[in-house]
Amino acid sequence: MMRAYLVTVALFALAFSLAFASDPSPLQDFCVALKDKEYSESAVFVNGKFCKDPKQAKAEDFFFEGLNIPGNTENLQGSNVTTVNVDQIAGLNTLGISLARIDFAPYGQNPPHTHPRGTEILVVLEGSLYVGFVTSNTDNRLFTKVLNKGDVFVFPVGLIHFQFNVGKTNAIAIAALSSQNAGVITIANAVFGSDPPINPDVLTKAFQLDKNVVEHLQKLF
Repeated sequence: MMRAYLVTVALFALAFSLAFASDPSPLQDFCVALKDKEYSESAVFVNGKFCKDPKQAKAEDFFFEGLNIPGNTENLQGSNVTTVNVDQIAGLNTLGISLARIDFAPYGQNPPHTHPRGTEILVVLEGSLYVGFVTSNTDNRLFTKVLNKGDVFVFPVGLIHFQFNVGKTNAIAIAALSSQNAGVITIANAVFGSDPPINPDVLTKAFQLDKNVVEHLQKLF
């Protein structure tokens, strides 16, 4: 009887440990990513990036300059995202954080998109932004807010979200993400601009649109 009880307790303990498991914390102070051309047989593969010998790390591995420079917003969306992730700062490797500056022309937008690997927290530095996110099926609830200078908003990981400049002047925002490389999927580009294209019959039925409209949209993207 006692043996059966102990086995039951052990199984419950194992189940709980698995249920609450998460990515482990780094086992070293840092793991500076190597560039592709710097890979060697001695490199260690960690979180998608090879790491250099810590003794060879330097201050430049943790540094980025130029975030004060406005991005070019002369495009169809009227916005520009300057990303600062592990590809720009090699020292971010394994640290689970990254940054982005978003510039908006008047009435420009960062169109509906999602970050599959990171939660985003955004602060407005200049201007006014209409922002929001949509929850997953089946509720599909829309949470929106108009943000002004100094306001902060959070976009939960994986959910579709957007930012739109409702002002007549330029707007600037800084976003922090809970991943060294959160990834981005712009919904319209992914659906209508995939390579190779999604069969128009699929999109016609999914969006309840005329097939000619779908084919036109695919040409645009």
